[in-house]
Amino acid sequence: QVQLVESGGGLVHPGESLRLSCAFSGSIFGLYVMGWYRQTPGQQRELVATITPGGGTNYQESVKGRFTIARDHAQSWVNLQMNSLKPEDTAIYYCNAVNVRDRVSSWGRGTQVTVSS
Repeated sequence: QVQLVESGGGLVHPGESLRLSCAFSGSIFGLYVMGWYRQTPGQQRELVATITPGGGTNYQESVKGRFTIARDHAQSWVNLQMNSLKPEDTAIYYCNAVNVRDRVSSWGRGTQVTVSS
């Protein structure tokens, strides 16, 4: 069973940076599309960025040029480098893994990111 554990959230000022990490275990990392999603109270969870096993990436328009997703197959983690953070980036960020064969999706428990002056 896939387990995802996020870390790296916190409180920062506008314009600062944070890096989120997600540790993957329980299956073969190379069979999963990895992603980061975020959710604010009363809103639906939204895609932030995804990365395929081959390294192809996709970003939400509002984070393009500021956020970078990366994965390490040797250590089975996926990171989200977030630069030039804005108050509207405040949310709980969730790590996601989707199996490319059966499309089963797994979620981490989330990590809070707060951007405030």
